[in-house]
Amino acid sequence: MRRRDFLKFMGVAAAGLGLQSVTKAAASRTKPNILLIFADDLGYGELSAQGCLDIPTPNIDSIAKNGMRFTQGYVTHPVCSPSRAGLMTGRYQHRFGFEHNPGPEAYAEPDFGIEPKEITIAERLKTFGYKTGLVGKWHLGFRPECQPQACGFDEFFGFLSGANNYHADKRKNRRPILNNGEEIQEQEYLTDAFGREAVKFIEKHKKHPFFLYLSFNAVHAPLEATDEDMARFKEIEDRKRRIYAGMTEAMDRATGKVLDTLRRLKLEEKTLVFFISDNGGPTSQTTSSNKPLRGYKGQMYEGGVRVPFLIQWRGKLPAGKVYDYPVSTLDVHATAIAAAEQKILSDWKLDGVNLLPFLKGKNKKRPHETLYWRVGAKFAIRHGDWKLLLERDEPEPQLYNLAADISETKNLAEEKREKTKQLQDLFDHWSSQMEPARWIRRVSRTQADGKTGRTRGQITEGEKNIEPRLKPSGQAGDVE
Repeated sequence: MRRRDFLKFMGVAAAGLGLQSVTKAAASRTKPNILLIFADDLGYGELSAQGCLDIPTPNIDSIAKNGMRFTQGYVTHPVCSPSRAGLMTGRYQHRFGFEHNPGPEAYAEPDFGIEPKEITIAERLKTFGYKTGLVGKWHLGFRPECQPQACGFDEFFGFLSGANNYHADKRKNRRPILNNGEEIQEQEYLTDAFGREAVKFIEKHKKHPFFLYLSFNAVHAPLEATDEDMARFKEIEDRKRRIYAGMTEAMDRATGKVLDTLRRLKLEEKTLVFFISDNGGPTSQTTSSNKPLRGYKGQMYEGGVRVPFLIQWRGKLPAGKVYDYPVSTLDVHATAIAAAEQKILSDWKLDGVNLLPFLKGKNKKRPHETLYWRVGAKFAIRHGDWKLLLERDEPEPQLYNLAADISETKNLAEEKREKTKQLQDLFDHWSSQMEPARWIRRVSRTQADGKTGRTRGQITEGEKNIEPRLKPSGQAGDVE
């Protein structure tokens, strides 16, 4: 039995891990619900609230209208799986060697998955009396001990891998849809199905504090939309863009149904809502726009790591406010715990912070002075308004002042050598405290059969710069 399962079974307090016995107060109806909506591969510029002109997103935009929109919301990694590991734990995923995507399930290395010793936000909230549910994409492990219901989720409806087909008539290429461990044949368009199941979860637990992680695979490839949704965008001539628009429409509609359910059940003021994307958009693959940012999914430029980031808590947080200091998905964990009126312990060693004092205006400082990213030899660090990054195939790091140059067009590394060295030293110090990558992304049986002789934690010279190869959209599993 895993340590976390043993502690839950025994019902003992484990303050160092944040696993505490459930009290009547913790289960009180006064505690807010936590709704975390996570989009997949949604570019920075792809919401109406973010400046998108050809695809309206009124339901998602309503979260910004009734809450707060962040102009500098960051993820911890420019691709899916590691980004989600940081989100779930509130810790840089590098602390436990989760540095790369796994590749398709058939080729993933055996030890891929979130470490059993790491405590997820679902586990913490569950021990505080919350009902916990995941609807959608997981992508944090295939082995039983790494699956959602072993990581704190009472209920799980979705799939384990990095991508999936949306239409039931393409079932031969569709990853299994799991309903609490049982494979089912889902017939509805997948984004609509996830919206449906999220509504069911809220209705089921309306009288009890709940944490719902609604993890869309939209708008990740493959590009598949319903004819009805595509018909709404006849004015878009580019067929690829029109399909993408239909996929976005479906995600916005599903989000709207979930938000409408909160209103109908009079839970809107009792629910803290997050809407975030897991990384930047893969522009050439899906047409997703990261404007005005440079770069795209997989890159260390802003377009890879700065994402749409919205928060709503009616009556508790300001409405219609734009927040301009950098925040991170690392902060979701701590903010949710604080909203649940629980103490955040230093022993948890969270890298994120509780955003509530900052958003309520009680703390005027930046939530983060420094943020870090690492993918093999590629890296980035943001310190204040300065950002140093090393991209693939580039000989030297690049330095940008994001306050003056959001699109990262003027490299100041030569001109500002002292600043370059300062940020390089900061990054090197942080990186030295992180664990080596426990696996790399595998895309073939040859890679996965162990013939390289690589042992755990070792990365060969040729693997240091590994990153996703973005292919034209096709069947599920082509890219992650």
